[in-house]
Amino acid sequence: MSAAGAGRILVIKLGALGDLVQALGPMAAIRRHHPGARITLLTTAPFRDFLAACPFADAVWIDARPPLWNLPAIVALARRLRGGCFDRVYDLQTSRRSSAYLRLFGRPRPEWSGIAPGASHPHADPGRDAMHTLDRQAGQLRMAGIGEVPAPDVGWVADEPLPAGLAGRPFVVLVPGGSAHRPEKRWPVAAYAALAARLAARGLVPVVVGTGAERPLAAAVAAAAPATVDLTGATTLADLVRLGRRAAASVGNDTGPMHLLAVAGSPATVLFSRASDPALCAPRGRKVTILRTDDLATLTVDAVAATCPDQE
Repeated sequence: MSAAGAGRILVIKLGALGDLVQALGPMAAIRRHHPGARITLLTTAPFRDFLAACPFADAVWIDARPPLWNLPAIVALARRLRGGCFDRVYDLQTSRRSSAYLRLFGRPRPEWSGIAPGASHPHADPGRDAMHTLDRQAGQLRMAGIGEVPAPDVGWVADEPLPAGLAGRPFVVLVPGGSAHRPEKRWPVAAYAALAARLAARGLVPVVVGTGAERPLAAAVAAAAPATVDLTGATTLADLVRLGRRAAASVGNDTGPMHLLAVAGSPATVLFSRASDPALCAPRGRKVTILRTDDLATLTVDAVAATCPDQE
């Protein structure tokens, strides 16, 4: 299909949050490459509201990711995909599941950018699994005819006032949580508490963000630094962008919110253990600092505090 043609495009990006944030640049590139097309984004429910305001897609569809043995649900998904009459699909998820969706289209199939067997525009680079996510996606789009991919951007998120108590005050966002089944990716909460106390002594307000299930982490931090503002369970993804735009800094584990805060413009310190490789997935940018040690329990508060400002 022609780049400027008024065709129909499907972009697949199901999650997780960090991966979704890093796909915003490729989404912008696809939008620019197909200015006359109607673009539909297939994602998952947690990202519906955030992406509804995104200028890179005209419609957002939700994939419930039914198990493959649930034939009625798979048939319904296939009907919806076929009903979209898509001319081209950009599979930015490139998982086993998303690749299988090519077969749901029947014949004739749309053009397909991804790694699915039978893709018309395969990402055939044998080294793709050793690339950083941003480089891998740029290479995929290059093989589909899109030569320039910008960095992820969230400038389209509307601005709103900060939560009460933060307006006009310098603050640092702390992200002590992360995947519940990957505790080895978390810096100990006692270390976050000690860091928060130091930040408060410097005149900075510690702000803890995370899910509602992570409120005990915020409570532990607040016990050491009573000035802490607990926003766990109280922020949308757009709220995280707004916090990132104004934060003096942010410190957190290798988890999705850190990607969003960094892309929003916050000077970000991201903590990695041996459980993940920053060369493959870390946020990028001139304001991003990566601290890595095999065991995060050995990472000192001094080392992390040294990356934070005295006061802004």
